[in-house]
Amino acid sequence: MRIALVGDRSPSVRSHVRVPLVMEALREHDGIALDPYWIPTTDVTGLDGFDGVWLLPGSPYRDEAGAVEAVRVAREGGLPFLGTCAGFQHMLLEYARHVCGLDVAHAENDPAARDFLLTPLACSLAGHESLVRLAPGTLAGRIMAAPETLEAYVCSYGLNETFKEALTAGGLLFSGHAADDGTVRVAELPGHPFFLATLFQPELAERGDRPHPVIRAFAAAVARHAAGREVAARA
Repeated sequence: MRIALVGDRSPSVRSHVRVPLVMEALREHDGIALDPYWIPTTDVTGLDGFDGVWLLPGSPYRDEAGAVEAVRVAREGGLPFLGTCAGFQHMLLEYARHVCGLDVAHAENDPAARDFLLTPLACSLAGHESLVRLAPGTLAGRIMAAPETLEAYVCSYGLNETFKEALTAGGLLFSGHAADDGTVRVAELPGHPFFLATLFQPELAERGDRPHPVIRAFAAAVARHAAGREVAARA
């Protein structure tokens, strides 16, 4: 079960350091042995050969176009997809451009652009924890099995809320919002095998030695995809 860890790997990014520990915890406690491959944003060719794509934090990426392309491949190819922090931001960017037809930019990547989909948060969440309210009946709500969850962040950019209606009209579902001001924290795509992105970083969660429920759900979706691929190969 091969998964692509898309991001520009660095020992200075705490999320990247935590991922191997998460992989080991999945093996030991969930019986899911994922085979992770780090893929730089500068070369995302061949992603359709993986069983899942995780677009990890670490912005600004070396290649915005590569990060966006990774999202597109997973979305159009039905590959389980998880985006966290910058992965959340670039998932929204891909969907806005390729599905909703919006000419928008990320303020961190292109400060000279005209219209920004991703803008600085009113208050940076870097190094903070904050409550997220989850919509019942959504993928995120079912995964967490709770109306709200306390999550860790290392980010300073989020969705420009003026585009929320356009993205919703285009089919994207916002299933998690900040408990204090109602701004978007989780997005998902109904009808896709697994397509979920969070502004928070579940890989940083301290839950003993168990992976965060979002990561466990992603891993389970990867396992289902790999099993389906194997069945198809035998047919």
